[in-house]
This record gives sequence, C-alpha cells and structure tokens, in this order.
Amino acid sequence: MRYQSMDAKSLAFANKTMLAALSVVSAGVFATPASAAGTIAGTTIDNVATATYELPNGGEDSVDSNVVSLKVDELLDVSVAWADPADVATQPGLTGQILTFAVTNAGNGNESFTLDTIANGGGDDFDPSVTAIVLDSNGNGAYDAGVDTVYVAGSNDPDLAPDQSISVFVLSSIPLAAQDGDRGRIDLTAVAKTGSGTPGTSFAGLGQGGGDAVVGATGADASDDGYYKVARASVSFVKSATVADPFGGVTQGPGAIITYTLAATVTGTGALSNLRVTDAVPAGTSYKAGSITLDGSPLTDAADADAGRFTGTGIAVGLGTVPVGTTKTITFKVKID
Repeated sequence: MRYQSMDAKSLAFANKTMLAALSVVSAGVFATPASAAGTIAGTTIDNVATATYELPNGGEDSVDSNVVSLKVDELLDVSVAWADPADVATQPGLTGQILTFAVTNAGNGNESFTLDTIANGGGDDFDPSVTAIVLDSNGNGAYDAGVDTVYVAGSNDPDLAPDQSISVFVLSSIPLAAQDGDRGRIDLTAVAKTGSGTPGTSFAGLGQGGGDAVVGATGADASDDGYYKVARASVSFVKSATVADPFGGVTQGPGAIITYTLAATVTGTGALSNLRVTDAVPAGTSYKAGSITLDGSPLTDAADADAGRFTGTGIAVGLGTVPVGTTKTITFKVKID
C-alpha cells in the first residue's frame, strides 16, 4: 500500500511538473522563401507542440501534441509606379510618345493583372491620345518597337510571380493645340484578375494552392500618373548689313565691303536640334575669303572640324543643338564688284 501511495504522489507531482514545464515549439515547413508580402501562397505550415516533464526517479520525458496544419492564403496586392525621371519632353502633333511605368506584384502568389489607362483624369493642360499599351517583352526596361508586345486586355495580361515587376510603356499622340510648357497626364492602372475591392475581402478557394484569396492593403487595384511636357522651341532670325567703302565712307559702290550679320535667337522651351544657317553670296558681289565668324570667333572656309565653310556660292554654318535663351551670331563679308 505504501508503494501505491508513493506512486500516486509521484504521478501528481509529474502532472504538476508537466504543466509548469509546457513549451510550444513551432515546426513550420516553408516550401519557398518569403516574399515582400510574406510566405508564399499555398504553403502548408505544420505546427506541433511538445510537453516536457521530469520523471519521479530522475530524467525527463516528453509528449507531442497532434499536428495542426494551415494553408497560407493568397494576398492580392499590386503597385504601379511612373518610371520616367521627369516629365517626358514632346511637341504638338507628335505620335508614339512614350511614358514608362513599373507594375509590381506586391502579393504572395502568382497573379495576372489587367491594365488600362486614363487620359482625361484632370490636373493637366491637355489630354494625350493613348494609342497603345506595350509590355517589355525582353525585360531591358526600354521600348523596342517591333520587339516588345502590344498589350491586349484579356489576351496577354501580365502574369507575375511575387515581387516580380514588368515595365509597361504607354504610347500616345500629342494634340496640335498643346502649347509650349503645357503638361499632359496619363494614368496607368493595374487590377488583380482574381479579384479586388475593400482590403480584407476574401475569395474562397481562389488563392494559389487552393486556399482563399484575400485583398490586401492596395485593394489589389493600383495606379500612378505620368506626364508629358510640351517643349516647343522656335528661332527668330535677323539679318543686317553694314558697308565700308574704299574712301572711309559708307557709299555702296564698286569696291565697297559689305559685312552681313546673321543673328539666330532660340526661344520657347527645350532646345532646337541640328540648327544650320546658310546664306548665298549675292549677285554682283564676291566673297571675301576667310571672313566667316561665329560669335566673334573666326571660322575657316574649308569643310573641316570647325562649324563653318564657304561652299563656292555661299556660306554654311552648323550650330548643333541650341538651347532656348541663346543667340548665335554669324558674320561674313563680300565685296561689291
């Protein structure tokens, strides 16, 4: 009887010890690395608890609980970001003008996204006309005509893995009425095809791996706006002449030297590219060799490394790209025959 009494006491002690020493050890099994939104959708997380206790005669023993298995639901989230470093410079009437966006799957499962644009959202000076949405097929982040794929909603909606991004190009035409300095806005939207709505909305059984799909913080519907800016430069061009005769006067007779001054001033926004100036030697005069200057610096008559040359019948000066607010001044001389 004494042995039985001690055994009961030992059993009671063991039970108290077991409760006091209870510890839960998580044994999650992760099939893939975690993404920005967390564990990959469809992953099964197994959890077992272990209770450890001391034996009455020394040592320890333990017992495992049953296995609790949970399947991770799919979180539906997306982000859209305008990727151009600044407003994209354009001019009225141009077509195929490109805005670049990055669409990123911010959820934890593979997901397809429907794309669309809004060109009349307000907050700008003109509405561009969207002509195409194009997917960056080769992944180089730059638009390649004939290589990148034109997007057709419902046909080639981009399917992205968790954290994966794709560059999306919006091509537009600029209206002729747009003025210098005007801005035109385009919004690109991306919506998860599985579903969108208020954060926390659940779509039973539609998640990756057979779990539910749950709308995340973005509503699984995101957008961002990009801008074009009209940079319209123009040039005003003024020609003048001074005369010096052989007698120190300004009579316009034979032997007098005419100095022509050509002033090109660029105004507006941006710059003019490949600006060139030509002027023919007037009939009844002869070109004075070596007389071409640009902004006060002499140019050679030969077609060489400098910007000017004598063509045999006139002068030609290449000014290159000239920013607005700049005046370039060219002079040359002829003699009245």
